[in-house]
Amino acid sequence: VVQVFPTKHAVGLRSDEGLEILIHVGIDTVHMHGEGFEAYVKAGDRVKVGDLLLSFDLALVQQSGSPLTPVVITNGDVVDECHREHIEQAERGSTVLMKVKLK
Repeated sequence: VVQVFPTKHAVGLRSDEGLEILIHVGIDTVHMHGEGFEAYVKAGDRVKVGDLLLSFDLALVQQSGSPLTPVVITNGDVVDECHREHIEQAERGSTVLMKVKLK
């Protein structure tokens, strides 16, 4: 875990291979100032597939804006190929969002 935003609506991760991603829960959720969000990790933690990172109140996120949750590669210069899955719901530990091949 590289960073957990103080408002708990986003978390930045770096893989052992150097890939960096940002998971940003909802659109315009920074304006919620952390209301309805809980973080289960902190910067410096090591996580594995299936570990709980964040939780949130979906109804509050929907009221605030959009529940769309971008997952962004923040250092695309290390990526050779990226294949994204277009899904509407993800299940912790089993849903594949994207497959990335590094340079």
